[in-house]
Amino acid sequence: MAIVQVTIVPLGTGTPSVSDYVAAVHQVLEQNSERVKFQLTPMSTIIEGDLEDLLSVVRRMHEVPFENGAMRVSTSITIDDRRDKHGTMEQKLQSVEQKLKDR
Repeated sequence: MAIVQVTIVPLGTGTPSVSDYVAAVHQVLEQNSERVKFQLTPMSTIIEGDLEDLLSVVRRMHEVPFENGAMRVSTSITIDDRRDKHGTMEQKLQSVEQKLKDR
């Protein structure tokens, strides 16, 4: 199981707001909710699942701003692919929270 952080920024849209683009990109995640788990944050989106599925979904997400009029799109991806044990977004948070309690 891999975890991907993705930030997609449409450029040259004529407005500083990108929330319409974010909402359109988010629809791709909703359409793939059986393949990936996702969490929208104020600055990026975190996606969890099989690496092949994640890369396919990110590719589809990257295309959405173009389909909505953007002429240039900058997509940043960070992949956390740990293979020595099963890890999830939830498990990672619980691990840190437990360490904070133990202090």
